[in-house]
Amino acid sequence: MFRRFFAIPCPGRNVAWIVYLLCVLTCAGIISATSTPVGCAGQQPAQSQPRLEISAPSAILMDSSSGRVLYERDAHKRMPPASITKIMTMLLAMEALEAGKISLNDKVIASEHACSMGGSQVWLEPGEEMLMSDMLKAIAVVSANDCSVAVAEHIAGAEEIFVDMMNARAKELGMNDTHFVNATGLPHPDHYTSAYDIALMSRELLKHPKVHEWFTIWIDYLRDGKNILVNTNRLIKDYKGADGLKTGYTEEAKYCLAATAKRDGLRLISVVLGVPDSRTRFNEAARLLDYGFRYYVGVEVARAGDIVTQAPVQRGVAETVSAVAKGPLTALAPRGEEKKIKTEIRLDERITAPITKGQKLGELVALLDGEEVARVDLVAGEDVKKANIFQMFFRIIRNLFRMFLGRGK
Repeated sequence: MFRRFFAIPCPGRNVAWIVYLLCVLTCAGIISATSTPVGCAGQQPAQSQPRLEISAPSAILMDSSSGRVLYERDAHKRMPPASITKIMTMLLAMEALEAGKISLNDKVIASEHACSMGGSQVWLEPGEEMLMSDMLKAIAVVSANDCSVAVAEHIAGAEEIFVDMMNARAKELGMNDTHFVNATGLPHPDHYTSAYDIALMSRELLKHPKVHEWFTIWIDYLRDGKNILVNTNRLIKDYKGADGLKTGYTEEAKYCLAATAKRDGLRLISVVLGVPDSRTRFNEAARLLDYGFRYYVGVEVARAGDIVTQAPVQRGVAETVSAVAKGPLTALAPRGEEKKIKTEIRLDERITAPITKGQKLGELVALLDGEEVARVDLVAGEDVKKANIFQMFFRIIRNLFRMFLGRGK
């Protein structure tokens, strides 16, 4: 019966139907692969969410807290990033500051190599000294190539060594479509990255709140007011909640932008690459952010330092230790589904003294419809020393006594 139902008498018509179906399927595949808004659980968004029309050859919208992709268009395409490269330069500088390897008060000496960069710069002179804080400010505000190389040399001794550090850090972050050749983003055929990888390193840099002090400067000065700095990122002034990150332009890369904004606890990262003019890059980055803020909301699950639970400790002077959120935890949810966010505490199976403050004890996980959407480490809020033999003995006796009383009831 089924064979008779699907049979088509005319062979030519049968072939025509097959060709027609193949064309339809192929076109559908091309359309869906070109620009894809992605739902919170990795599914297509609801029909009430219109499709985005982005002209940038490569673009992405990412939730900074969870790393979840909300929109992408050829996001893994390898492209020249121009000065957006400096996000990685600044990331390594911030991590060196956090590790105590450098200080914002360090006097950075400009080498002849650093002064020879050209492009965007503050016109350092060979042998000139400038505070690390001013160097980083110049990199963030005006994409100063000379300062980028000077900072790289100060941290690693040579730009080549610093570039090796950049590539190693990129690999750690899962930036599989990235290869750096310099600390500036100046053109080189082997210097490339992708919109997705840029979002990854932007997300990592945003873990250092200090950078917003530089990224949000609109106009400032260097050298006791002799040199003016004007921010190249127009969104800082024109877009509500925008507080970073970097613009980029070369003839090869065209106009690029990695932007971030925060509203009502939700921080988003948008990246557009290869745009033909400056106005379009700002408009499209803003449209991506608008899309995210319109259809998604950030639910604050925990703040950095919140005591989430008391974790049981074995062989410790204390029997429990405070399990504290290492950082803030914000869960992404489609607008209107905020109440569906649930939490789950996952402690290590065996927590044994001695314990050092800051030691990882487990994780706090945010779930939406049973699927993980965000997580943060839980760490010890205080030290717990190991109990001696006498303390352990009296604890055993006390526990046996409590057990006995409990049975008596």
